[in-house]
Amino acid sequence: MSTGLLALLDDVVALAKKAAIVLDDTVALSAKAGAKSIGVVADDAAVTPKYIVGFAASRELPIIWQITLGSLRNKFLFVVPLVLALGWFAPWVITPLLVLGALYLSFEGFEKVHEWLTGHHEEESALIREDATPEELAAFERQRVSSAIRTDLILSGEIMVIAYSQMLEQPFTYQVIALSLVALGITALVYGVVAIIVKMDDFGLWLATREGNAEALRALGRGIVRTMPGFLKFLSVIGTIAMLWVAGGIIMHALAEYGIHAPEEWAHLIPYAGGILVSLLLGLIAGFIVWLLAIPVLKLASRKSRQAH
Repeated sequence: MSTGLLALLDDVVALAKKAAIVLDDTVALSAKAGAKSIGVVADDAAVTPKYIVGFAASRELPIIWQITLGSLRNKFLFVVPLVLALGWFAPWVITPLLVLGALYLSFEGFEKVHEWLTGHHEEESALIREDATPEELAAFERQRVSSAIRTDLILSGEIMVIAYSQMLEQPFTYQVIALSLVALGITALVYGVVAIIVKMDDFGLWLATREGNAEALRALGRGIVRTMPGFLKFLSVIGTIAMLWVAGGIIMHALAEYGIHAPEEWAHLIPYAGGILVSLLLGLIAGFIVWLLAIPVLKLASRKSRQAH
């Protein structure tokens, strides 16, 4: 009896050790895969705060929470199952999907660079009227949340495909666990950062105006309030550079996979930062080409929109 119990305990311990090893391996794999998508993550964190603009401070965190839940639904109900299914039944499609995502990132990145150079910026969506009724405020909030979740679906798809490309050689169980960990970790990171960014103004104002705070704390609060607009612009620049770098890197590796090794060879010719520079250049070139092709379509869509109104 005791011998059987000891044997059972030995089996349990062995299984626990094996599970710990699997978990350790999948956590390491998740970290590596998530790091490869950091450019899209930075852009996601830079883009999302614009959907919170115009709301009362008391509604900011609840709205971020709604978007977070929508992001998790996007990933676990649609993106992760679809990516795993494609990887299992049609692994050849992963590289074309990566390239499509890279072209989208390149287009987004080049469009932002074009805006900086020309001074033409996309018009911000109109804010709700100050005398809006509670029903109108609720409808405006639903519209903003839905728009943010739709944008998140595109970015989540890119993040998951990039992450999955780093685990193609792993067993399916590892892929499921690692991709799920990436989905949870990236969502927590992005919307945690967004929550901090959105509330930094309020925190700075609280430091600057709270009675009893030392002058140093008041000065810190005023500094936070003054620097937040510049920080958001800086974050946007970093996100754009990261997008172009990630997109160019994907394109470079995809070209090599299809037998075109010249960009990788150019990267090796430049010491230290060759890969980064060549990736940025490829991202800009690809974004410029897609932007040129997209101009007629965008103009046509804009014309039809004006005619409809």
